[in-house]
Amino acid sequence: MKHVTQFTEGWTLRHEDAALPAAVPGCVHTDLLAAGAIPDPYRGENEHAVAWVARRDWTYANELPAAEGHERADLVFDGLDTVAEIAVGGEVLGSTRNMHRGYRFDVTGLAGDLEVRFTSAYTEAEAQRERLGARPNSYPEPFQYLRKMACSFGWDWGPTLVTAGMWRPVRIERWSTARIAGVRPLVTVASDGGTGRVELRIDVERTASGAGQRLGARARVAGAEAEVRFEGDEAVLVLDVEAPELWWPRGYGEQALYDVELTLVSDDDTPLDTWSRRIGFRTVELHQQPDEHGTGFTLAVNGTPIFARGVNWIPDDALPSRITPERYRTRLEQTAAANVDLVRIWGGGIYEDEAFYDACDELGLLVWQDFPFACAAYPEEQPLRGEVEAEARENVVRLMPHPSLILWNGNNENLWGFRDWEWEPQLAGDSWGEGYYLGLLPRVVAELDPTRPYTAGSPWSGSWDHHPNDPAHGTHHSWDVWNREDYTDYLADVPRFVAEFGWQAPATWATLRRAVGADGLAVDSDAMRHRQKAIDGQEKLARGLARHFTLPDDGDFDRWHYLTQLNQCRAFATGIEHWRGHWPRCAGTVAWQINDCWPVTSWSAIDGDGRPKPFYYELRRLYADRLLTLQPRDGRLAVVADNQGPGEWSATVRLRRLAVDGAVLGEAEVLAAAGPRNVAYAPVPDELLPAAGATKEYLVADADGLRALHFPVRDKGFGYPQAEYEVAVEGSDVVITARTLVRDLVLQADRLAPAAVADTGRVTLLPGERVRIGVRGWERPDVEAARAALFCVNGVRSVNGARS
Repeated sequence: MKHVTQFTEGWTLRHEDAALPAAVPGCVHTDLLAAGAIPDPYRGENEHAVAWVARRDWTYANELPAAEGHERADLVFDGLDTVAEIAVGGEVLGSTRNMHRGYRFDVTGLAGDLEVRFTSAYTEAEAQRERLGARPNSYPEPFQYLRKMACSFGWDWGPTLVTAGMWRPVRIERWSTARIAGVRPLVTVASDGGTGRVELRIDVERTASGAGQRLGARARVAGAEAEVRFEGDEAVLVLDVEAPELWWPRGYGEQALYDVELTLVSDDDTPLDTWSRRIGFRTVELHQQPDEHGTGFTLAVNGTPIFARGVNWIPDDALPSRITPERYRTRLEQTAAANVDLVRIWGGGIYEDEAFYDACDELGLLVWQDFPFACAAYPEEQPLRGEVEAEARENVVRLMPHPSLILWNGNNENLWGFRDWEWEPQLAGDSWGEGYYLGLLPRVVAELDPTRPYTAGSPWSGSWDHHPNDPAHGTHHSWDVWNREDYTDYLADVPRFVAEFGWQAPATWATLRRAVGADGLAVDSDAMRHRQKAIDGQEKLARGLARHFTLPDDGDFDRWHYLTQLNQCRAFATGIEHWRGHWPRCAGTVAWQINDCWPVTSWSAIDGDGRPKPFYYELRRLYADRLLTLQPRDGRLAVVADNQGPGEWSATVRLRRLAVDGAVLGEAEVLAAAGPRNVAYAPVPDELLPAAGATKEYLVADADGLRALHFPVRDKGFGYPQAEYEVAVEGSDVVITARTLVRDLVLQADRLAPAAVADTGRVTLLPGERVRIGVRGWERPDVEAARAALFCVNGVRSVNGARS
C-alpha cells in the first residue's frame, strides 16, 4: 500500500547567511515575520517597509530522508509560489513556474541536502514582459506574465505583498507497482430523479516492474459497488445508486453528501492505493435563452430556477498560506448566516483549498469558480499557454467532486476590457487571452467536466454580437454608479444578472484602531489614505456622502465613519431591492464583496479582521427569503413583496403616512400575495403618498415583522427632529427606546470590546418604539459605553440610561 509522510517539519529559510526556522505551509513573509525580521505589513504603512522582500531570491532547505521499502519515492508539493528550482545534493530535479499547480518529483534512491530555490516573481514576470512585449492591464504591476495570484501584486483593495514559498503542504509518497494518478467522478442524475450515476474515470501511474501487470479497481458509494480489471493506464467504473437523496443549495433542501471510496489492487488483490471523496447528486443548468428583454442568465439546480443571492470572494489573506481550514469555515459560516446562497471565487485570486469547497458542500453554498485571469491582457504564447492548460486540467479534476461547484467562468473583466478599455489599439494584434476564454478553457471543461456549464467571462453577453457588459444580455458588472454616479442610478437598469456591483466603506472601528493606532483615526490621515487603494477612493466616498448628507465640518472621524458605513448599506439596499423585485427577469445579484484580505477601506461586508461591518447585517436583511420594499413601479410608488421562500406569502401590509412628530396623516392596508419564489406588487393609495419634496413627512410599510420606508427627499433636506432615546443595559443586551423618530440607529459593538458582536444591524425607530440588541463577547456591560457606541442620522441626545 502506498505510504504517505507529511514533510512539513525541519525546513529553514536562508536570510543574510542565517538559517531561520520556516513553517510549511508558509511563505517568506510569514517566516520573516515570525523571526522578527520584518514588521507586520498590515500595521501602519509597513507595507512599504517590507517591499524589498519581493525583490529578493530565497532558498528553503531541509534534509531529504532516505525512502525505503517501496519501488518508488516521490517528493510532492501541493503548491509552490511561484518560480522555483528543486535540487537534492546539488542535482537539479526540476523547476516550476505556476502557483496554481502541484508538482511531483521522483526522488527514488535520493537523500541528503534538499533545496527549493525561489526566484523573485518580479524577475520572472519582467523578463517575460521584455520577451513578449508590454500588454495592457488595469494596474502597473506585471502580474499577467506568470501564473500567480494576481492580487499578490496589489489591487484596489489589497496591499502589494508579492509572496514566495511553499504555500501548500509538502509530503513524501512511497509506492510500488502502481498508484492512482487521478480520478474524475462524473456524477449525473436521471431526468426523473430516480437514479444517480457515478462514473469514475481512473488514471494510474506504474513503476517499471508494474508495467503490463493486470490491475483491479473497486469502488463503492451509497451501497452500490463495482469492480473492473484492466491492463493499461486507464479504467472506468460505473456505479448506479437508486433513489439517491439530492444535494440542494441552502434554502432549497438538504445537502445530502455521499462518500465515494476507490481502491486500486494488484492482480492478486493486494491493495496498492486508495482514493476517497464526497460527492452529491444534483443537476445544474444555465438558462441563456433569448427573450423579449434580451438574453437571460439563470442558474437552475435540480430543475429549479434560482435567484442567486451571491457575493464575490477574494483571498481571505494577502498571505494566503495563513488561511486555515478553521478560518475558511468561520468565514463561510458568516457568509451563509447572511442568507447568501452563491459565492463567486473571483479571477484575480486562487483556486481555493479543499477546505473551502468542503465547507460550501456542507453549508449549501453554490460556488462559481473563475479561472485565475483578471483585468489584464494575458499573453497566449509559450510557456504561459502550456502552464494555463496544465493548471486548468489539474484544477478541474481536483474540484469536480464538489456538488457546490456549479459554474466555471473563464475570466474577470478581460473581454469587457478588450472592448472598452482601449486594449485593442494598444495590442496591435498581439494575443491577449481570447484564445483561452473562447477556445482552450471551454475545451478543457467539455472534455473533463461536461456536467457543469462554462461561461467565457464576467461580464459577458454570450457572444461578440452584443457589448460584453450589456445589461440586457448575460452577466453585467455595474461600476459606473460607484465610480461616477449616485447609487439611486441603480434604478435605471434591470440587468439579467448582476455579477459585480458595490459601494465602499471603511473597516470597523476596532479593526482600524488596531491597524493605524489612535493617531491614525482621522479622515485624511496618511494611515487612512494608505488603506484606500481605489483610484480617487476617498474623494468618491466624499462625493457619495455629499449627495445625501450634510458632512461634518469639524473633521469628526466618528461621524464620517458612521455615515460612510451607512451610505454603503443604503447603496447596496437600493440595488438589491430593485433587482430582486424584477425576478425572474433579473436572476441574481453577486455583491462585491463579502471579505477582505487585510484592514482596509473597501466594498466588503466583513473586514480584514473578520468583523462584520454594518453592511453585513444589511446583506442579511436583503438576502432573506422575504423582502418588503417600497419602489417605483409603472410611474408610481408600490409595495413590493419579494418571496424567495418555498411557501406562499400573503402579506397584509400596513401603510402609514407619518409626520416627523409621529402624527398619523393617513393609514391603510394593502394585500401583496406572492407565491413561492415569486414577487408581488401593490400600488400605494394616492392619499398615502407624501407630497413631492415634503420635508416633514414620510411613508412606513409594515408586514410580518418587516418594514420598508420612503422619504420624499434626501437626508440633508429632510426636517428630522433631534433624536431622543433612552438607553438601558439588561444583561448583555442593549435596549433603546425612542422618544422621537430615530433614523438608521447602529450599535458599533466593537467599540464595547474588540470581540463584541451585535445581533442586529441598522434600525429605524418610530416614536415610542423599542429595540433590543443582543451583544456577545462583551464581558463587562456598561450603559455609558453602550450610549457612546450608538449612532444615528439625526443627531444624538440620549435622555437617560439605566442598567439592570
